[in-house]
Amino acid sequence: MDALASLLDGPRAHGAFLLRALFEPPWSVRIEDRAPLSAVAAVQGTAWVVPMDGEPVAVAPGDVAIMRGPDPYTFAGDPATAPQAVIHPGQRCTTPAGEDLHDAMMLGVRSWGNNRYGSTIFLVGTYQMPAATSQRLLAALPPMLVVPREAVDSPLIALLDDEIVKDEPGQEVVLDRLLDLLLITVLRRWFAQSTRHGPAWYQAQSDPIVARALRLLHEAPAQPWTVAKLAEQAGVSRATLARRFTDLVGEPPMSYLAGWRLALAADLLREPSATVGSVARKVGYGSSFALSAAFKRVRGIAPRRHQQLT
Repeated sequence: MDALASLLDGPRAHGAFLLRALFEPPWSVRIEDRAPLSAVAAVQGTAWVVPMDGEPVAVAPGDVAIMRGPDPYTFAGDPATAPQAVIHPGQRCTTPAGEDLHDAMMLGVRSWGNNRYGSTIFLVGTYQMPAATSQRLLAALPPMLVVPREAVDSPLIALLDDEIVKDEPGQEVVLDRLLDLLLITVLRRWFAQSTRHGPAWYQAQSDPIVARALRLLHEAPAQPWTVAKLAEQAGVSRATLARRFTDLVGEPPMSYLAGWRLALAADLLREPSATVGSVARKVGYGSSFALSAAFKRVRGIAPRRHQQLT
């Protein structure tokens, strides 16, 4: 598993919020749900996304917009149109004055908007819970990015548009996986568009030696890695690996591994049956005490307290 795949595994959709939005102008929706990550794919008509800071950006059919929370933003048929609805945390929908709009805007199975025959149609997928393992990925993204249709070049939007309104057994799992595939496709295209987009850990994957080391750390974080062992696996000297890894990734190999282990631990601790001891073994710590000490030192909270809060 390469670094991008590992980091994308963090925001993997589980019961993600998905809907098909249908609007007839004039329309405008303010998004204040504080979701960590959302994807919006335009199917028909042009929508505008208006970030909290910055200029409005058009999203045309086939384009995909990615929004990184928690900053609010607005989707509208025209940037000048005042918001008529506000989406709050938990996907609660109200007027700007606070009146409930849930029933008024529901148009059927996962369909929502102001007109079931609206000339503007877009698909919305929202990841509900931030994962610690995804923080490197999220940190590399701007609050908003739009990847044009020609760069996406994928049948996934049409497939998601067809599946999103179905109400069949197992449909949520189908939609979760389609949303994951769309996100992976879009981010991979975006990172590849220009070297200025790719963070250090992504650009480092073009180096065969560092890429090999990153893959080993992500695939087997519980192994008792040392720089010497990584260098042996990569077929270079310890000094060469340490220098190239630090230059390209921005931190030494063991520092990167420590951060990755603790991020994995933070996510694993959310599982109902997890214990500090079992998580410690999975991520490469010799005891629950060792994990607890590192976890509290880096994340400022004890693992058991982290479990209680998540």
